[in-house]
Amino acid sequence: MFMVRLTMTGNPAPTPEWMAEHKAWLQQGFAEGCFLASGNLTGQAGGGILVHGLSETALQQRLAQDPLVAQGVVSVTVIGMTPAKVDPRLDFLLAAQP
Repeated sequence: MFMVRLTMTGNPAPTPEWMAEHKAWLQQGFAEGCFLASGNLTGQAGGGILVHGLSETALQQRLAQDPLVAQGVVSVTVIGMTPAKVDPRLDFLLAAQP
């Protein structure tokens, strides 16, 4: 699984069009079952995504399709994590490692 941090770069502010496309891109990730959570960073500009079920290569390809990444509005930091213990409600994470 991966934790993805999207950090504002100081390049052009996201336009309403880019934000709408970003939200549609996020929704596609949720619909396909690889995004578990997303949201704004607390007290900071940017956001985060919790991802599972993708290889790092597939994740990097997906991130490149995010309109905010493609437009240079955000930079991406990917942190990989192999869960060793989870709450029973998240047992699926242990079985879903690529």
